[in-house]
Order: sequence, then C-alpha cells, then structure tokens
Amino acid sequence: MKIAVLVKEVPDTYGDRKLNLETGLADRGASEAVLDEIGERALEVALSYKDGEGDTEISVISMAPDTATATIRKGLAMGADNAVHIADEGLPGADLGLTAEILAAAVRRGEYDLVVTGNISTDGNGGMMPAMLAEHLDYPHVTGLSSVELSADKVSGTRGIEGGKQQVSAELPAVISITEALPEARFPNFKGIMAAKKKPFEVISLADLGVDAEDQSTARSIMVSVAEKPPREAGEKVVDEGNGGADLAVFLIQNRLA
Repeated sequence: MKIAVLVKEVPDTYGDRKLNLETGLADRGASEAVLDEIGERALEVALSYKDGEGDTEISVISMAPDTATATIRKGLAMGADNAVHIADEGLPGADLGLTAEILAAAVRRGEYDLVVTGNISTDGNGGMMPAMLAEHLDYPHVTGLSSVELSADKVSGTRGIEGGKQQVSAELPAVISITEALPEARFPNFKGIMAAKKKPFEVISLADLGVDAEDQSTARSIMVSVAEKPPREAGEKVVDEGNGGADLAVFLIQNRLA
C-alpha cells in the first residue's frame, strides 16, 4: 500500500502569532516554525499500520516555503520512507481552493492508495482541506475520525457525533482525516534522525505537477483588509449596594447571557 500523509509547517502554538498587516499573511518570523501536531498524529496512523504490514510505503507531502526543509524532514526521522516538498514562488498566500488543487495533483502524481490528513491545522483553522482534496481526486472521504482501522482495500473508523459515535468506512483509494483523539506521534530517535538524511527528499514545483504556474499564481479568494485585534476593554463592574442581584440580572439579559 502507498500512503500519503499531508503535513504542514506552522508557527509554534506556544509562540507569538501575528499577521503581516501589509500582506494579510501570517508572519512566519514571529515564532519558531514547527511541524503541526495534528499532522504528526496523522503520520503516526500510517506508521502504526506499517508496523504490522511491512509492504507499505509512506510519503509525507507538504506545500511549504523553500525554507521548510528541516521541518518536513522530521517526518522522515519519525519513519516515513520519502518526502515530497512542493515549493514554488507562485504559491505564497494560496487559499484553501488553490492549496487543495495543488495537493491533489501531487497525490495523483504519486498514485497513492490512501491520503491521511489532520482534521484542522493550527494556523489557518480552515478544516475543509480533506473534503476539498477528496472532491478534486474523486475519492471517498471519511473525516473527523477518532479511531482508524486499515486493511489492504478498505479503511474504517469511528467518528464522534452529537450524542454518540458513528461507524464509517470507505473502499480505497480514499482520503481520511483524524482528530486529536488519535495517539500522539512517536518521538524521532537518533537512529531515525540519521536515517532521515539518506531518505529520498524531492522538491517539486508547479511545473513538475503539470500545472500552469501563471494560471495558478493567484489565490481564488483575495483578502481586502487586515487589522490588529483591538485591545480588550475593561469590563463593567456591578457594585452591590443592596440591589446587586437585580443589576446583575439586568446586565445578563442585556448581553443575552441569560
């Protein structure tokens, strides 16, 4: 089986997160760049399957700036067999639609049986990529999984729904997304880190994917304005002078909190 795991370089969630007020894009220099944790968990799903089924090839695929090599290579250190890094000067600022189109082209190029992604990234928080990718590929998609079971020709799992759980499945090829209910990823050991340096690491452009770079050089949506979040204002104080309870009730009603 050939499995593609989509990973993403994101600003560290423990660091500052800022927007460039001129471009509207995330300021990547404001904090350390790391591999998104949900992508690591997605990779763990593929690696766990390979632990029991040796005849499995795992590729990590990422559309990222050309400076993201070290971040993506962490996926190789964890145990992936090879990496595909899509880097092109026409892609900075790509929206969800353009990103899905490019990633789908990379999946077609690799002829993968299964695509594993996280349900939502910690930077964009779009949450639509798995479904959009499946639409481009014309694959069934099984999303928001809290457990995953893989076989040679089928994927199944459990999805949380209001008031219970739902069992879902799909024939391969397919796209699945997982949630943080799945186990944390394994930590790269020294042997894995050294082995990662010798594993195939392919950097490709839009031209390599057979995509017209000029036609794809702009996003499908355009940000028209961006501004800093306004500072938090001081809250209203309710002083109890015998009528505090009534004043509090009025405040809650006026603010639709009761």
